[in-house]
Amino acid sequence: MAAPPRLDPASAAADLDGWAVDPARPALRRTFLFKDFAEAFGFMSRIAILAEKQDHHPEWFNVYNRVEVTLTTHDSGGVTQRDVTLARAMDAAFRARSIS
Repeated sequence: MAAPPRLDPASAAADLDGWAVDPARPALRRTFLFKDFAEAFGFMSRIAILAEKQDHHPEWFNVYNRVEVTLTTHDSGGVTQRDVTLARAMDAAFRARSIS
């Protein structure tokens, strides 16, 4: 299977709420803040199931109520539509958590 085509990281980030370009490499980054560890871990669990279905996995780091996410498509060596799709899904899950 061919690697997906790369997108311009700055353009991709501009179309996403709260996401920025990683200054060290072609990737997207965002930090999500939650009320506590359980809420942060619940978010990660929901995204893990989705990422598994998409066969596209985030790089992430969790400390207490903070989840730091980096998205890049390793096969393509940069940002692709797969990253944008997963970023939008993360944003939707985060917003849904805010109103429940």
